[in-house]
Amino acid sequence: MSDNKLESSTQMMMEMLSFYTKAFSNPMLTATQMQALGTGYYNMMTGKSPIMPPKGDKRWRDPVWATNPFYGMMMQSYLLWCQELEKWLSGLGLDERSEMRAKLALSLLTDTVSPTNTLAGNPTAMKVTLDHGGKNLVQGFKNFMNDMKDNNGLPSTVDKSKFEVGKNLATSEGQVIYREEQLELIEYAPKTEEIFETPIFIVPPQINKFYVWDLAKGRSIVEYLTERGHRVFIVSWRNPSSDQSDWGLNSYIEALDRATEVACEISKSDKLNMIGACSGGLTAAALQAYWGARKIDRANTFTLLVAILDIEGGKNTSMGLFANIETLEIAKMFSKSKGILEGKDLERAFAWLRPNDLIWAYWVNNYLCGNSAPTFDILFWNADTTNLPATFHRDLIDLLSNGGFGDGPNWDVNGTTIDLKNVSCDTYIVGGETDHITPWDGCYLTTGLLGGDTEFVLSQAGHIQSLINPPGNPRAKFMTNSGKHSTTEEFLEGAEQHSGSWWPHWMNWTEQRSGKKIKAPKKLGSAKYKPLCASPGTYVSKLPEKET
Repeated sequence: MSDNKLESSTQMMMEMLSFYTKAFSNPMLTATQMQALGTGYYNMMTGKSPIMPPKGDKRWRDPVWATNPFYGMMMQSYLLWCQELEKWLSGLGLDERSEMRAKLALSLLTDTVSPTNTLAGNPTAMKVTLDHGGKNLVQGFKNFMNDMKDNNGLPSTVDKSKFEVGKNLATSEGQVIYREEQLELIEYAPKTEEIFETPIFIVPPQINKFYVWDLAKGRSIVEYLTERGHRVFIVSWRNPSSDQSDWGLNSYIEALDRATEVACEISKSDKLNMIGACSGGLTAAALQAYWGARKIDRANTFTLLVAILDIEGGKNTSMGLFANIETLEIAKMFSKSKGILEGKDLERAFAWLRPNDLIWAYWVNNYLCGNSAPTFDILFWNADTTNLPATFHRDLIDLLSNGGFGDGPNWDVNGTTIDLKNVSCDTYIVGGETDHITPWDGCYLTTGLLGGDTEFVLSQAGHIQSLINPPGNPRAKFMTNSGKHSTTEEFLEGAEQHSGSWWPHWMNWTEQRSGKKIKAPKKLGSAKYKPLCASPGTYVSKLPEKET
């Protein structure tokens, strides 16, 4: 066992011991909280202190919760119990990090035992059962058995039969013009007679399939870019098996380096407008830091979407990020022995970060109400999981455990120590206000890590909703701040709120830095890199070799 692993395991054991010691050595706190709970129940029953669910909690949307006294009392009793449990936990005097761990565990418990997860405790499910004479429960049981067999034991979040990659997803016209073991490189056909001379190069996360950038028409970033006159290249990562367990962060960086060389050769452009999201953003940032150290001037601009490079930004301010890192740390023990971290394990881990939205809501819909899973392209993409090689998984955890890139030079690529200060191009950074995976305060810290000028934009949405944010959504909003700011508080104080999608704002920023217009090519690829097959390519659907 490595020193870091031993230290992490020891720390977790010590924190658990500290929690139990404080919980059982403070009977007065428990007694006081029990008394407060009793007082709360009395006030609730006498109408002196009715408890209302927090805004946005979808479990209580049925009007019966507000009109039926029995259900109203059930809801308020549950909410009061949750509230007093959290107060008791906060009173134990745990340090901030340990308290966040304990609150996560507590929320998993309280969410699981919510009355809305039961037939009798869910007025919507009860109404469906009465209306259908119980047939919904028969269908719900069938759905349950199918999910136990085919969906990793989780309620299905999407009806997968309604989607097919290349048919109604990832349909933008393009060609795979380069392929190697780790990736395929796709070039998309221009939609305009003239294009900007600096191409766009997209680096998706290794943790999911690339086509989140090319969903259905009207919701495709690739479609939006090509219609605006951009030449677009995108990486499609291969889904690894245990045979590729030795792929690490550096091998992904090196493969990405080769792919950018191909894009430059085909486009006859010395520079690229780089775009990266989530772990793909981390990889793209590391590559550009490597270029900076090697005096390679290939990045014209860098757009970084919902990605954290300095872990301190979310470490103690967002339970979502904290839980994500800890879940991956535990999973690290298993990925080494298996050679990969399987996509189904990642899907389960992310689902339990938001169980009400990603598990229990579908439990009610699929099993209690007997409905089919919804039809939604993002949910299909999210369920189309990929594996992570054990070495890359280890590198990612080690990097995050050391603070990410926030501590300056702490990672070597081919013997070259990289530093994000060497990323000197202008950068456009997007964070999501309700992002539970990469909290926006962590995304914001990147503004102080890079060497060039940065533009930070706060999309008022979650992780994927911030990325897939096409124009035309009347509920979309985002914030910018053209003044000076060095903290999230200063950003918010001087921020201007805009209605609509941030995509047009981003395009204006990008196009001001993309050079002149040139004639669009009639053919994709080049004499050296001829088209290999039509997009979306083979890696997007091909299973790891040991699974075929």
